[in-house]
Amino acid sequence: MTKISTRTRADLLIHGGLITALAITLFLGFFFLYLPVSTNHGQAITVPDLSRMSLDELETYLDDRDLRYEVSDCTFVARAEPLTVQAQYPKPGAKVKEGRKIYITLSKRTAPSIPMPKLTDLTFRSAELNLRSIGLEIGQKTYVPDIAKNSVLKQFFNGREIVPGAPVPKGSKIDLHIGDGLGNTIFTVPNVVDMPLDEAKTLIRGSDLQIGTIISVDDPEKAVGTIVRQRPDASRGERIRVGETVDLWVVGPVEQDDNL
Repeated sequence: MTKISTRTRADLLIHGGLITALAITLFLGFFFLYLPVSTNHGQAITVPDLSRMSLDELETYLDDRDLRYEVSDCTFVARAEPLTVQAQYPKPGAKVKEGRKIYITLSKRTAPSIPMPKLTDLTFRSAELNLRSIGLEIGQKTYVPDIAKNSVLKQFFNGREIVPGAPVPKGSKIDLHIGDGLGNTIFTVPNVVDMPLDEAKTLIRGSDLQIGTIISVDDPEKAVGTIVRQRPDASRGERIRVGETVDLWVVGPVEQDDNL
């Protein structure tokens, strides 16, 4: 066997250099060859998008990609299929190692019950915001004769009127009866022809009617501000419903009333 001479100083330096080189080679090989192979270091897996995937297919899908899962939470989502993925961590597209556990949130089979709020006497807009804030939805809107325009008159669930506080499944649709701004009462149109405009307005509003369009006309035989025509026409015995409007034709210039 060939031996390395150590008789001279140069031989010792060569011998030491070889040992140092061998040690460095072993060190680098351990960290850059052995460790990456043994720990899969650098072999990242892209996290797939699991949204809306069912629990039945989830395990096989992740096994094929060397990943695992754990259910971290369950929540109710309206119109979502039961036991399907609604959220996950890490997010889709993240890089992870093989065998990484993906935490998922599943949709529940049944909706939790919540107390029905009181919507009557609220405006439709307020009722809609109220329902959405607690996880309910607007169903069918039915406009019915009532002078309270856009005000909720009744609330229904599954075709039956529901009282405040009654339990209702989260995500349910609530049907509403809403006032159309017109009452049920029908009566003969009041006659305001030949009246001054101010008196005509008072009579119309006192009859639970609204002032419609006011049109300026010329009539030298009538005093300025006198009503010369109205629609609907009272002289014909026309009838009107509470909350409807009456248009007026008045002599001379007219200033529009902001409270018409």
